[in-house]
Amino acid sequence: MTVSSDDDLAALKRIGRIVAQTLDAMGKAIEPGMTTAELDRIGRRLLEAAGAQPAPELAYGFPGATCISVNEEVAHGIPGDRRIAPGDLVNIDVSAAKDGYFADTGASFAVPPVTRAVERLCKDGRRAMWTGLRQVGTGKPIAAIGQAVGAFARRNGYTLVRNLASHGVGHSLHEEPTEIATWPDASERRVATEGLVFTVEPFLSLGAEFAEDGDDPWTLYSRPQAPTVQYEHTVVATRNGPLVVTMAS
Repeated sequence: MTVSSDDDLAALKRIGRIVAQTLDAMGKAIEPGMTTAELDRIGRRLLEAAGAQPAPELAYGFPGATCISVNEEVAHGIPGDRRIAPGDLVNIDVSAAKDGYFADTGASFAVPPVTRAVERLCKDGRRAMWTGLRQVGTGKPIAAIGQAVGAFARRNGYTLVRNLASHGVGHSLHEEPTEIATWPDASERRVATEGLVFTVEPFLSLGAEFAEDGDDPWTLYSRPQAPTVQYEHTVVATRNGPLVVTMAS
């Protein structure tokens, strides 16, 4: 999607705020002993109360309102009867649609007590995302995102999951530009145009380099298995740099 009017931008900000507030509330609601299905129901209630439709369900028939991935599950985890335990690393990905506009956001939450390495991974996961976001702007090379995130990961001793990419969003959940690498990609030649809408969502890890299919049609697992975090914002490329629309306030 390319933002072409003030109305476009206002609608994107509306749905962006809804998914951001939902993610924030779900993160605060995490408690040991609750199931991922119970956490998902909180998200569904908040989205529907705001007049939004869960995007994974709407677009792909995903069996849940949100994706909730725990520990070895790196993405697209199906909410169910898995109970969250102390020490777990829980990733929540919230995307939704309202009035024909889509926004997508995500974050990882460490359930205390956790090791210092996992605490640092969460903090650095956010830093990695913002490192990529700062490369966004009209006329800037899209490759700069992955180059900056890759340099951050190398400098701080992390790996990046290299087959889960960022993507265009706005009029649908996944659209052009597709497959935006959040790792160095020498083949990337595209340039961000004014008003282009897409996600920035690096998967930072203590050793994983790929996401692999599991037993169900959705859940992806870290390979090699290692603690992995994902932080995600929806952003608009502007002449003034990145305009992040998935902010809670």
